[in-house]
Amino acid sequence: MSENERKILICQGSGCVSSKSPEVKKALEEGISKADFENKPVVKLTGCHGFCEQGPVVVIEPEGTFYVNVKIDDVEEIIESHFKNNQPVEKLFYKDPETGEAIQRYSDIKFYSRQQKIVLRNCGALNPEDIEDYTSRGGYEALKKVIAEMTPEQVIEELKVSGLRGRGGGGFPTGRKWEAGLLAKEKEKYVVCNADEGDPGAFMDRSMLEADPHSVLEGMIIACYTIGSQKGYIYVRAEYPLAVKRLQIAIDQAREKGFLGDNIMGSDFNCEMVVFLGAGAFVCGESTALTLSMEGRRGYPKASPRPRTTEEGLYDKPTLLNNVKSFGFVPEIINKGGDWFAGIGTETSKGTAVFALTGMVNNCGLIEVPMGITLREIIYDIGGGIIGGKKFKAVQTGGPSGGCLPETFLDTPVDYDTLTAAGSMMGSGGMVIMDETTCMVDIARYFLDFTEKESCGQCVHCRLGTKQMLNILEDITLGKGQPGDIELLLEIGEATNAGSLCGLGQSAANPVLTTIRYFREEYEEHINNKRCPAKACAELISYRIQTDKCKGCSLCKKACPVEAITGEKKEAHMIDQDKCIRCGMCLEKCPKKFGSVECVPGRLNEGGE
Repeated sequence: MSENERKILICQGSGCVSSKSPEVKKALEEGISKADFENKPVVKLTGCHGFCEQGPVVVIEPEGTFYVNVKIDDVEEIIESHFKNNQPVEKLFYKDPETGEAIQRYSDIKFYSRQQKIVLRNCGALNPEDIEDYTSRGGYEALKKVIAEMTPEQVIEELKVSGLRGRGGGGFPTGRKWEAGLLAKEKEKYVVCNADEGDPGAFMDRSMLEADPHSVLEGMIIACYTIGSQKGYIYVRAEYPLAVKRLQIAIDQAREKGFLGDNIMGSDFNCEMVVFLGAGAFVCGESTALTLSMEGRRGYPKASPRPRTTEEGLYDKPTLLNNVKSFGFVPEIINKGGDWFAGIGTETSKGTAVFALTGMVNNCGLIEVPMGITLREIIYDIGGGIIGGKKFKAVQTGGPSGGCLPETFLDTPVDYDTLTAAGSMMGSGGMVIMDETTCMVDIARYFLDFTEKESCGQCVHCRLGTKQMLNILEDITLGKGQPGDIELLLEIGEATNAGSLCGLGQSAANPVLTTIRYFREEYEEHINNKRCPAKACAELISYRIQTDKCKGCSLCKKACPVEAITGEKKEAHMIDQDKCIRCGMCLEKCPKKFGSVECVPGRLNEGGE
């Protein structure tokens, strides 16, 4: 297929699939086949294009026309207007959240123009189920180069020069880890890809496996060649059926093309890959728990001191374990050189970082940015600012064990060391944006609820520490907080982080510690005044009707599920505070032009005071 040939690329990552993009693709194929015009475009599926909330996404190449939220009903107009009459369908263009401008080409949208894609270079551009698409874009050239021209030591040196650090959260230098794998004395070794992505709101690894599985496979095969392994495993969550399907297709195609199996590319190098389905335990993202899980045992992290997995991992054999993105970077580093990669990013954090940008931001999706970019640039340029023009309150990076950073940190560079110093972390790539309506006590409770449930229960500090902190946070959000709770949370949190065996427990208290550190006054309001300033905790807020604004339309009265609202038609209504369950239906149903119902922090008495 030539570069100038017209193509209709339809995103079929999980997000767009859930919005019926397969049906849109089918309708386009049928419509194009029946249409009467020359130079008909080729319709093809792609993986995630990144702009998940705008799906289904349709891109027309080579001009780069970008259509969002495409429905089956839009297909006929696209064919008739865009292809027959050469008139793009403006109503399907992306609208800038600040200016309202309709933007035709995705390269002109800030969400894309401010990114720098390396590991995501193929995502949204090729068919992940067709190896020919991958090889046409330089796929497996790095593997050919390694086998034909490079020794294992030279591959490791290139990785060391690149400065690549593990993208699974630990940030350990990749070159040093691969060197340890090579130096391990055992003849039988393994390479394992950690795709056990379990963070709430995270979809980085899933999207990459769905969109560009061959990049990960190529990186893993190079790793096997480098350390002297003949077998690799991809440990992927069973809840990722589309990723699993495309991985298996890629493995089968790579084997058929001679990139897997015996005597790869005419060499004496043999290698096989196996997809292993994990059962969905968050703690199995930890290296020792993961390898135990693969052996059919309970995923308990091993206590320190312990041998590194490169010394004793899967089946007690040397095991090189890296994240999906870590392997995905390798082919480009081999092709373009370690110096090229090291020229991107900061002194201690090289290259780019991938984030799942979610929360109260206009542009949610999968992004790749150079290390050192600021949080402000990500949130306001790429993310398009806060939904509804509301005030930014906090950003949480690094998944459920990351910290929550306030507005004063917006100009903080995004890299491993700076985020850690601020009390957060890079993690595997989650980034959740919060606005003024977010209660920081409740958000700490939310993340503690997750880590408490996901704790393996092996060590006392994590098992009981997370439970005790969760109980205290629940009491505070229910109006049962007591003086001294903040100090107790700090004491338990620091002990949990200090005394736990693995990374989950050692960072479990971070959301609590950072929200107290930066939003202590919010905790004090909950405990001392029984008020939730963000008006998010149901037990610490009230709803009342402003009688001077109420027109007596009775819409709130009809919507109230407990009959707490009284008043005659066309007369001001009132809310019985003793009956009110604070569900918010009255506020939702009150016409905006009246705005008579309001939510206020704290509990009102019977008279509404």
